[in-house]
Amino acid sequence: MLLLLAGGGAARAETPPLALNLPAQDLEHALQAYSRATGMAVLVDRELTRGRRSIGVRGRFTAPEALAMLLTGSGLMARYARSDAFTLQVPQVSQPPAARGAAARQAARINSSYATAVQQAIEASLCRSPVTRPGSFRALVQVWVNPDGVIEHSRLVSSTGDEQRDEALVRSLGTARVERPAPSSLRQPVTLLLMPDTTGMRMECTAVKGASGG
Repeated sequence: MLLLLAGGGAARAETPPLALNLPAQDLEHALQAYSRATGMAVLVDRELTRGRRSIGVRGRFTAPEALAMLLTGSGLMARYARSDAFTLQVPQVSQPPAARGAAARQAARINSSYATAVQQAIEASLCRSPVTRPGSFRALVQVWVNPDGVIEHSRLVSSTGDEQRDEALVRSLGTARVERPAPSSLRQPVTLLLMPDTTGMRMECTAVKGASGG
């Protein structure tokens, strides 16, 4: 089922900054509010937005800037049909051909090692703020990493239970960088589970704890 959203007027390519106050909410409602505020038209499959959330967008931004922020952490990207209309899609990531036998086992070891590197990069980014410091919450995230080690897209699959932390977490994901090239056999997205520390001990951010990669 397709959901067509259209604002009151057409937006132009060089739109001036708009004062926006869009709270974090489910993505379908966020797109409706965004469309009304900017005049941008959206054509999107409801199934694509189901279960996904936006982060809050507050401040003065152009329509494209606001849309990029709104989609942060959703695992979706915008594809513009024209300057005042767009659709949403899942980032296209080429998948490697299926490997067999020893080659498959070697690829699995390499991918597991790289997933650990992604985990460490994300934890280092999260440790920069007490709000996102791992060890006190549980969250499931998915990330798409480009060949340069930059996380181009991310999705918060399950909430931490705190809206402010959710927003801070997805913003932190965008600052993480993996200091090694991604293997050609890597299947994306990489899924990471951030776990609370149940040992009763203070979690040291210099250690790799509280997360598992896959």
